[in-house]
Amino acid sequence: MIPAQYSVSSTIQSPVKAASFILARDPEAPPLGLEGAVYVIGNFDGVHRGHQSVIAQAMALAKTLGRPCALLTFEPHPGDYFAGGSSVFRLTPEKVKARIMQRLGLSGMVVLSFDQNLASLSAEDFVRQILVERLGLSGAVVGYDFHFGRARSGTPEFLHEAGLRHGFVVQTATKVMADEKGSSEAVHSAATRQALKNGDVARARTLLGHDWFVLGEVLHGQKLGRTLGYPTANLALDPSCGLAYGIYAVRVGLKGAHYLGVASYGRRPTVDNGPPLLEVFIFDFSGDLYGRELEVSFVAWLRGEEKFDSLDALTAQIGRDVEQARAVLTR
Repeated sequence: MIPAQYSVSSTIQSPVKAASFILARDPEAPPLGLEGAVYVIGNFDGVHRGHQSVIAQAMALAKTLGRPCALLTFEPHPGDYFAGGSSVFRLTPEKVKARIMQRLGLSGMVVLSFDQNLASLSAEDFVRQILVERLGLSGAVVGYDFHFGRARSGTPEFLHEAGLRHGFVVQTATKVMADEKGSSEAVHSAATRQALKNGDVARARTLLGHDWFVLGEVLHGQKLGRTLGYPTANLALDPSCGLAYGIYAVRVGLKGAHYLGVASYGRRPTVDNGPPLLEVFIFDFSGDLYGRELEVSFVAWLRGEEKFDSLDALTAQIGRDVEQARAVLTR
């Protein structure tokens, strides 16, 4: 294996060892290692620049108080719960979100099951039962548009007042703009989802502050890529994924090693028009990847998915895609 060299300035890198990160689901008492933590609270789907600003503020508060800092989030996404099924294009499923939080330097992530019991809690009961009794927090940091509790009745102002009564610090982060050129558009997950639905991964990167990436275990496929001279690692993405079908220049992470590659996401109309699949051809790599986890970061859109008249025509186009991806990634 020969790791490809590339700039990682647009990726979130990890300053923390895996063993130091605590992931707790539905704890009834403060998780070991997160006692008295400062929590940043929200869905944080995408962990975009606005989210990162809130997280940075929470980490600063935690440092001041001498406490660990963690994310409090919810699964499934409340939008899915109220819709009665998968309706939200998840930018960061739980595993991806946890990886980003670890890389940003948080001590842990607490995941609460978003169900009828949680949805029916009043704002005051959420504060008392969840934040105070079960988590024992010392501080909370939320976004300017944060709402919580039954019928979204809880607001940042309510949380500030509740913090005074229950003895924990509350801070509200301000709005982050999409760019530094006078735009008045707030950074939000909906805009990022729409960018990815359009295949505009560059726009998504601007909003997120990092390359959008997925995690997946390499699956056995038809092995057609081998016969065409371009063996691929196949990954099934989260069922909610709304990424535009097409060809992308990508970066691939594998247990600390980094590679460049080209990826196709779609239904393979030339071959079988089957379920959506991500197929990644990794440059300058040889080895067995089946069952191993890959992190695939989307760097640039190359073209849309096409149906070709023959496998020879498809193979020729793949060759052109490879050259274009190399040029984009090494530019």
